[in-house]
Amino acid sequence: MSNNDKKYENGLRESATFDRKTIDDIQRAADTGIYDIRGFGAKRKVPHFDDLLFLGASMSRYPLEGYREKCNTKVTLGTRFAKNPIELDIPVTIAGMSFGALSANAKEALGRGASIAGTSTTTGDGGMTPEERGQSKNLVYQYLPSRYGMNPDDLRKADAIEIVLGQGAKPGGGGMLLGQKVTERVAGMRTLPIGVDQRSACRHPDWTGPDDLAIKILELREITDWKVPIYIKVGATRTYYDVKLAVKAGADVIVVDGMQGGTAATQEVFIEHVGIPTLAAIPQAVQALKEMGMHRKVQLIVSGGIRNGADIAKCMALGADAVAIGTAALVALGCNDPKWEEEYNKIGSAAGFYDDYQDGKDPAGISTQDPELSKRMDPVAGGRRLANFLSVLTMEAQTLARACGKSDLRNLEPEDLVALTIEASAMARVPLAGTSWIPGQTGF
Repeated sequence: MSNNDKKYENGLRESATFDRKTIDDIQRAADTGIYDIRGFGAKRKVPHFDDLLFLGASMSRYPLEGYREKCNTKVTLGTRFAKNPIELDIPVTIAGMSFGALSANAKEALGRGASIAGTSTTTGDGGMTPEERGQSKNLVYQYLPSRYGMNPDDLRKADAIEIVLGQGAKPGGGGMLLGQKVTERVAGMRTLPIGVDQRSACRHPDWTGPDDLAIKILELREITDWKVPIYIKVGATRTYYDVKLAVKAGADVIVVDGMQGGTAATQEVFIEHVGIPTLAAIPQAVQALKEMGMHRKVQLIVSGGIRNGADIAKCMALGADAVAIGTAALVALGCNDPKWEEEYNKIGSAAGFYDDYQDGKDPAGISTQDPELSKRMDPVAGGRRLANFLSVLTMEAQTLARACGKSDLRNLEPEDLVALTIEASAMARVPLAGTSWIPGQTGF
């Protein structure tokens, strides 16, 4: 009999409001006087892609044969204004994760894996490293409120520029990089003192609204001679309005990051209580694009908690052109690998639970600046692992598309989906399974 069973047998009952984790959080705050910081993403259960199912072909639809009939996965990003849009072999990109939050070897591995798979990776806060640029066939340069590491020369080396207005794990808030990860190299790239905590700004210093954003986009286009696509990234909150304003400001591509998106470090209260689920954000973004006559003309990339080919296929059925992965890519590199279980235990964590990315003690050598730990991340082997993972994701998504009779991933549509719960049905705007009912949209 477990201790919990014994407590119930003795008449003890845990409060649903003040459960043991809540009590522990209160006592920790009272002991330390500081709020909790961690990485990863939201851990609370919210409606997610697992709450949707595909309607495979049977009598009324004709499935495609996986071994004989092709299913296209190529996508072109930035077709609105850019002279050189990005052409990808697969609709799965690598999200922005900074050098500083990640080791140089991890950034190189991401570039290697993305290039093998025929997709792009993204710099993140803190600038562009030679390792990442050298190994990335397509590299998106993030332009963030902090401006850490930003310079026009690197902008011109990029294949696209992503203006970050918000992130799913912390929309409305800036990032953190604690002093133990601000090494001489990181500090030099960000023009910071070595070993001092860094707090990124939550908003750009040189504009106060969407009209200013339009001016900034024109500045970036002039710097790059209108060659590269300009992305706008927003954390999923008021998605419908944010997408419309981003399109009006002149974006080529919109990136919408849901609340399940990860982060290297921010307040836990932010991660768990700000933003909306990725599932809820996609239909809002698509609605905004369609109302402006810009769906598929301005490409939509969706990120936040995407783990497998089914998640990708469901995003695309709801109207996305591509997805971006972050946490899943780190796991593919070896983050939370059970082979480091003993070392995770030494720092008070466990494989599968490690989320203290801010501490710089990652045994896998991924979210660290410690030179000895970083050596454990072999960028060549890590790149192969990531490429394998991206290949599997793509094949899984193709399998589902063919089962629905589609010869292109972007031919998937909401009609191919049903929902298992009322909440998911309302958010995704697809019928509850076995009915034609969409809460808030149709009658019974």
